[in-house]
Amino acid sequence: MRRLASSKRPGVLLKVIFRLPVPVLRARLGWLFAGRVVLLEHVGRRTGRRHFTAVEVIGRDRRTGAVTVASGYGRGADWYRNLRARPAGAMILGARRSEVDARQLSLDEGADIMVEYARRHPRAAPRVARMLGYVVDGTDADYAAFGRALRFVQLVPR
Repeated sequence: MRRLASSKRPGVLLKVIFRLPVPVLRARLGWLFAGRVVLLEHVGRRTGRRHFTAVEVIGRDRRTGAVTVASGYGRGADWYRNLRARPAGAMILGARRSEVDARQLSLDEGADIMVEYARRHPRAAPRVARMLGYVVDGTDADYAAFGRALRFVQLVPR
């Protein structure tokens, strides 16, 4: 895996694109995304205001209802920093809203999750990596390295 020479934070256009699913998900029309996107409700670490962020579902535990998401921009993403400061939040997946506690996953857990994601989504995984500024060669070792560069959070329903 290699990092492309690009800015670490998303540009204005990418931010607009990332915000497009938020009103759809807030209207409880998440079924349009076939369970691949979750709306995360979190509280600002400094302002105390509620914020909404749409993030891709990386994994789901159907038994417990836990959902795993990734911060593609690492520790610097505002939603990630907010959840580290205040792990209690909520998620809307499909038409269902759940109160959740955010559990930070280790780098090794993140590596395993990314390898599994790449196996389940062989065409999407390299595109996701590229969009986040990485080039992967398609091997498990490369996806594991990419997974260690990201930060993963498990949203566990209360």
